[in-house]
Amino acid sequence: MQMIIVDDEAHWVDNLSMTKPWHTLGIEQVHKAYSAHEALQLIDTHPIDIVISDIQMPEMTGIELIERIRVRDKKIKCILLSGYSEFEYAKKAIQYAAVDYLLKPPTDDELKGAVKKAIDQLNNEWELVSSLTRTQFTLRENLPHLRGRLLLEALQGHRYSTSEWDRKLANYGLPFHTGDAALMLVRLEEEFGQYDSHDQTLIEYAIINMAEEIMGEFMEVWGVKEEHGYLVFLLQLKERKGDIGKETILEKLSIQLQSKVKQFLKGSLSIVITEWFAFPEQLYPRFRQASAYFWQIVGDEREFVMRVSDVESHAAQGPLDELYTPPTLVQLLDSGQWDAAEEKILAVCAELDEKWSESWEHCMEAGFLITASFTNLAHRNKLTLANLMGSDIEFLQSGEAFSTIGKLRKWSLSVLGKLKEGTSNEIKDIRSEYVKKIQDYTDKNLHLDVSLRALADHVNLHPTHLSKIYKIETGEGISEYISRLRMDRACHKLVTTSKKVYEISMEIGYMDPAYFIKVFKRQFGVTPQEYRDQH
Repeated sequence: MQMIIVDDEAHWVDNLSMTKPWHTLGIEQVHKAYSAHEALQLIDTHPIDIVISDIQMPEMTGIELIERIRVRDKKIKCILLSGYSEFEYAKKAIQYAAVDYLLKPPTDDELKGAVKKAIDQLNNEWELVSSLTRTQFTLRENLPHLRGRLLLEALQGHRYSTSEWDRKLANYGLPFHTGDAALMLVRLEEEFGQYDSHDQTLIEYAIINMAEEIMGEFMEVWGVKEEHGYLVFLLQLKERKGDIGKETILEKLSIQLQSKVKQFLKGSLSIVITEWFAFPEQLYPRFRQASAYFWQIVGDEREFVMRVSDVESHAAQGPLDELYTPPTLVQLLDSGQWDAAEEKILAVCAELDEKWSESWEHCMEAGFLITASFTNLAHRNKLTLANLMGSDIEFLQSGEAFSTIGKLRKWSLSVLGKLKEGTSNEIKDIRSEYVKKIQDYTDKNLHLDVSLRALADHVNLHPTHLSKIYKIETGEGISEYISRLRMDRACHKLVTTSKKVYEISMEIGYMDPAYFIKVFKRQFGVTPQEYRDQH
């Protein structure tokens, strides 16, 4: 856990943060803030769990601080310290759910007790959130969606190891196992096209329920709607029932489903079923084979039940699996996974070598998709592929890049390296631009609100993200930069102008001159007036 101690009296903050054995309570890090504004900046950039704050502070009181904390995070526990035993303060502390309200100076036991109370509350709350009972309840509530998502991902080509399949099937309560399985693809015909999207969803849900009812006596049924609009059912036989043969049971039950949908939902179905195959290894290729049947073999026919032929395709035909298996190349480039993108290109070329070494069409297909992925990345970064490629663009324009698998591999990896370098430089330029905007804004508005949140709003970034960008680019935090800028400007004004100390204080963003004097002395060891006299 992380805690922050807030007080305008620096010696009090330093003493509490460094001399108390907070680690014995499980506090891993104690932050220091000498004003409420500094505290809010730390809360925006660190996962603070507990705040100990004085009430009486310049610019913003402790009560106002916890009011703002509640807007940011309702889980942070706040402990208030005050030199006054006033009912209104205590009332406000209760209103904003402060853990405790202690009079200064608190004893070690009082302070330790308050922090322990805050820790206990946090532990109880998070234990409730993460408890097994709550997790299981949430899982049950979302089980249909999770089951459908898992099957859909598998149909799209996501690969899971046998152990992953076993774990997921067990977690989702799916009675499937490694072994023989079959797929049934269902297409709703034009009679169902009259329904709007809401009613269409209800019809699809009804058909899935009817399939489970009709087939459930003989087999396990797991259904989902896939991206092209087919209803897809994974089927696995239960214990053999009666004399119905394994090879004929699917057709018999499919015809029955077709009939019941016609009778009760007044619409027709077209159904393609596969031969039995090894699940999960052959799930993806069998699905692709079955879905292709609807337009390759069946064409415009309607209201049929057809079994997919197990005849092998001609060696010169067939799809490139690796090219389209998630995560795709464009997805990897989009997320900046350069090493994985390189592995994807090598895997595509390895498949070409193994299966399609004599097929120029497959090499061209891979080349076009790789080029499209590269172009998409360049354009999203407001660049052109030609500028990033340099001389490699000539091989693309001439078609030489796709002429052999070896040339495709060499060209693709070369362009990938240039893309990585070019977009990395672009990201650095973007970071530099954000830093410049922040520094320009701060320089002109130092007398106004230049908190991390205000600066983040100015450049339309999340405070935490802005803080990280600034630190990466400059090596210092935004709060350190602002503090340094304020002190540098104060020194300059003290030496070059005859303005009063309180005027300089206001001009550099300190509304309370006394607090400015305290911060200045902590920085330079002398007061602003003494600094002026020395220079």
